[in-house]
Amino acid sequence: MTGKSYVYLDYAASAPLRPCAMEAWVGYHKRPHSVANPNSLHTLGRTAARELEGAHRTLARCIGCGFRPNEVILTSGGTESNNLAVLGMAEGARRKSANKRTRVVLSAIEHDSVLDVASILRSRGFEVVLARPGRDGVISAEEVASHVDEATALVSVMAANNETGVIQPTAAIIKAAHAAGALAHVDAVQAFGRIDLDCADADAVSVAAHKIGGPLGVGAVAMRTRCPFDAQSLGGGQEMGRRPGTQDVAGAVAFAAAAEQVCRELPSVRPQVEALANHVYERICAPGSGIIPTTVAHVDQTRLPGMVSVMVPSMDSESLVLKLDDAGFEVSAGSACSSGSLDPSHVLSAMGIARDEALGSLRVSFDERATLEELDAFCEALLAIVSSN
Repeated sequence: MTGKSYVYLDYAASAPLRPCAMEAWVGYHKRPHSVANPNSLHTLGRTAARELEGAHRTLARCIGCGFRPNEVILTSGGTESNNLAVLGMAEGARRKSANKRTRVVLSAIEHDSVLDVASILRSRGFEVVLARPGRDGVISAEEVASHVDEATALVSVMAANNETGVIQPTAAIIKAAHAAGALAHVDAVQAFGRIDLDCADADAVSVAAHKIGGPLGVGAVAMRTRCPFDAQSLGGGQEMGRRPGTQDVAGAVAFAAAAEQVCRELPSVRPQVEALANHVYERICAPGSGIIPTTVAHVDQTRLPGMVSVMVPSMDSESLVLKLDDAGFEVSAGSACSSGSLDPSHVLSAMGIARDEALGSLRVSFDERATLEELDAFCEALLAIVSSN
């Protein structure tokens, strides 16, 4: 890499590390007990355990929804959190029901870390049903309810979509799941720290550190103690026996520091970031620009504040991303986790968007650390690329 400067606008893939998280991580490693296993009985081990407990308390408070500190299960990130919750809860519900509950309801717009679990569930004897979104990208509670019955073990939906930014009616979906006696899991990896979670009655909620400016490789599942769950790995009693393995205390402490900052500042930051996103929409989706919004050309309380989702029907996503990269702007084509595919996004396809439009999808994401000048420069670069095509 040369000395060329880049404007990073792919926060939905991974947000830049916040100074508070870096300070917490480095600070922990400077302390004598940083060498110790937090499960050891000696003094250093007990001291490390106290710091780990502090991280659990902070994360529980930030996630909210009535979760207690001992219900926060630390993981290696959002993907493991979702894998663990969906597989473990489905197995637990089936066991508790004496094998009567064998259906799992997911939505067709879930992240791959949820949808890719479907094949494993089917191999274990579960029926997997996909709820479909409307053209607006919303999974309605009525759509979910139409697939839920007394044979349903689990319903898993995301709080907000990672490609479109559309916020889902999680409270109503959770209610529909519980009405049939099913468990409800919410993937809040994109939503946590960006909006207030509407998951007070959820049985489990997944979150990840690096989406909010915490370190890579750290995540969590907040799961009710009463929730039936079968551990998916063996080897120890850590994290209430639900996720064995020695915990990354430094990572947990840094995650907690980032979570505390973003949740404290959320009321003032959200409208600020919404205004930036609306400014971008106004500029790039103006009549005749050749750029159209995936859903609507504005951000409000029904969308994540720092995500702009558009399509350029005359171009393909790969060309757009590479041309923008050459111009010094780092964005993605939908989900960064499934980039490189020649097929249109499964999210946009499920929404009924035409293939030629979906193949030109572009996601621009940021938080309060992006400046108006950077976003204006991006808009000018994108408009120039599209007009010259």
